[in-house]
Amino acid sequence: MRLVILGATGAGKSTQAKRLSEHFNVPPISTGELLRQAIAKDSELGAQAKQYLDAGELVPDQVMIQFMRSRLQQDDAVAGWILEGYPRTAFQAEELDFLLEELGKPLDWAIYLRLPEEVLVERSLERGNVDDTKEVIKRRLELFSDRTTTLLDYYEYKQKLLIIEGANAIDNVTQSILSKLG
Repeated sequence: MRLVILGATGAGKSTQAKRLSEHFNVPPISTGELLRQAIAKDSELGAQAKQYLDAGELVPDQVMIQFMRSRLQQDDAVAGWILEGYPRTAFQAEELDFLLEELGKPLDWAIYLRLPEEVLVERSLERGNVDDTKEVIKRRLELFSDRTTTLLDYYEYKQKLLIIEGANAIDNVTQSILSKLG
């Protein structure tokens, strides 16, 4: 199973990625974790990513697709994977599709965890991160919404989009996903 999990901050992407990876016995791949590991290992790709992150910028698409290429070719990912945190734009989704086509491993589904904004704000505030103020969270949600519309349109056009109501209990969300996956 090869899945992408999409959703705003506080949507439960990490939780569902972990649960689905256990269910399908495939690795969850978090781009944030991937970047942290590469930087810690002091790899060439990690050094490239670090310079952007240190400047408070997003890692460029071409660098991210190199990370994905490297990670998706590792032995544990041969049978499948659950991607969380990537792609974030329609361009990245298209680049990911090109990579997966080249590898002969097409994406099965993109799962979008949809939640009302007030639930996302509440969940993000509950995490208690220092930088999680109501204003910062709302700004992140605006940015997410701006970028995600075209991403969702892309996957809908490809007939690969599953929309899941993410405001339900964790077990119910997991069951909804598994039910839609068949």
